[in-house]
Amino acid sequence: MLDETLERLHSTGPERNGWLSNHAPMAVEALVRGGHGGTVHRWVDRYRDKLEQAPSSYARVTEENWREAMGDPRRIADWTTYFGVRLAEAPWRTVLATWWPRLLPGIAAGATHPVIRTGHAVRTLLATEADSSGGRAAAEAVRDPAGPRLAELAHALGYWAARSQPLPPVRALASYASAGEALDAVPAVASQSGGIRERLARLDAFPVWPAAGLRDPEEAAERLRELVAAAVRRYATHAHGEPVMLVHAATAPNAVLRVLPALPSGLWAPSVSAAWAASAAVTAAYGPGRAASWEALGREAEVLDRDEVFARAAAHGDEHAVKFADTALDPALNLTDPQARAAALRAVELIEPVW
Repeated sequence: MLDETLERLHSTGPERNGWLSNHAPMAVEALVRGGHGGTVHRWVDRYRDKLEQAPSSYARVTEENWREAMGDPRRIADWTTYFGVRLAEAPWRTVLATWWPRLLPGIAAGATHPVIRTGHAVRTLLATEADSSGGRAAAEAVRDPAGPRLAELAHALGYWAARSQPLPPVRALASYASAGEALDAVPAVASQSGGIRERLARLDAFPVWPAAGLRDPEEAAERLRELVAAAVRRYATHAHGEPVMLVHAATAPNAVLRVLPALPSGLWAPSVSAAWAASAAVTAAYGPGRAASWEALGREAEVLDRDEVFARAAAHGDEHAVKFADTALDPALNLTDPQARAAALRAVELIEPVW
């Protein structure tokens, strides 16, 4: 079902109206992963008004000119073609390891959607490799350069390269050992007005987190899980600031967490730093000044399990509610407390439903 839907979506572009992201590949992967694969074609049918045809080629990306092509949205199609060729020539993990450090400084690209799309694509490829019950079909899905799962990685990386957007340099504030305390200490941008590009340009200072250097890759992974968990829980109390945009404070670092197992361990620590910058940037751009109570939702979350909460997000239908629930309820985070489930319910409560 996922392969069918990805093939259907790969004739469409990663954006519409010149900037807004196409969330469909990410949302359908989350729906399939959450056990709602039977709904994805109907979901795409309802989403199709937000889809545009794939853009045309502008200027070929090569090994000689890729640096000047970085951040050029006119070359989205050319970047996708470039990565399609690279993935046909080398194992996908090799391509990812080469390009991850080149793309990571531009993690804010496309309001963080390219890195999120990359996280969904890599999760699918890792699951395919691990799925021994898939047998020959699963193995061929990873080997075949024309396969929809590898093609999805090419689309994700191509989108990221074309929209690469480094964050402005910021002053270092006090350091914090706790990710939750660090997020609470992120100062709002001078004016929370305009779109995300305007807001990110106003970033001035971030707290330092983690407070101490990371000693080994496993510690990096643990700190990243801590950051995602803190951003999820914070959404339960701060989503009213901007319920759609603030989901990315959690989903962007979780995308990085999903990619870590496919990367050489030497790239894990810089990945944590980039994930923190992305989460802090979204928090600064949209976070409200005051927290709200989550107690009412907490009582509801107490009696609902993970599958029931995700089913509510799937029934709600909005792509952000679905993707946030996919992160808040991610088994890899092992968030068993009701605040995480309440956060997913908060997204369903505050974001306009699709149907």
